[in-house]
Amino acid sequence: MVTLCGDDELDYLPSRTQFGQGQGLLLDESYRLAHLPLVAPDHPRIIARREGRPYEMGRRHERVFSLVLPIADELLKRSPAYMALEAELKASPIASKIAWNIVERRRHKLHATICSALATGETPPVLDGAQRAGLRRLGPVDVELRGLFSGNVNQGRLYLRVYPEKRDGLNVFHRIQQVMGCRVTSLYVVGLYNFIDDLDPSECSILSELLTRWWERPIVRFQAEALCLLGATDDLVLDPETAEIVPLI
Repeated sequence: MVTLCGDDELDYLPSRTQFGQGQGLLLDESYRLAHLPLVAPDHPRIIARREGRPYEMGRRHERVFSLVLPIADELLKRSPAYMALEAELKASPIASKIAWNIVERRRHKLHATICSALATGETPPVLDGAQRAGLRRLGPVDVELRGLFSGNVNQGRLYLRVYPEKRDGLNVFHRIQQVMGCRVTSLYVVGLYNFIDDLDPSECSILSELLTRWWERPIVRFQAEALCLLGATDDLVLDPETAEIVPLI
């Protein structure tokens, strides 16, 4: 019987958006710098650039490569829960605030980052023999997607949460991060929906209720047999470069 990590072992609960009573949801500074220019380039609250930050209208100048868990669009579309979630969003009063064109552009680029910023520039990182052997020894990893999630950074984006397998008492994603020699993290999200504007108090109340109701709902469970070295020049990964498929078998 495969055991998954629980909320007490991951960082989703402390990282949630904190909704104020009777308040709206304001797109935060990080979102207005890195995301809003890509989804609503004419919005008056865009931060086009900021000194010391690698963005110009939402795009990076250098490509950043990360090791990610790819999420197949076909997998989601076979999930009744996912189809119900998207249908509910499209029928809700907040539907007009979602950049549905971006949802369509990203359907075949969905992923959750496990090891971020392994290399920058046009040359992707090269995994050494020890890293490849370590990943193969781990073997395929069971994961479950649950949703929805709105975080306390990049407020304006909605995600699915990834719950990885726990093996011998350890989070398998932690073991992957250790094999890769990168920072150990406990929050893995799949970006799905982007808002094109702030939410008023009524819309924010609808979003808060939806997030609460869908928190425990499993979307899809599957076994990952490979990871992906993915390079991107923007935070929405609109122009990805798949440098390598990295097998776990």
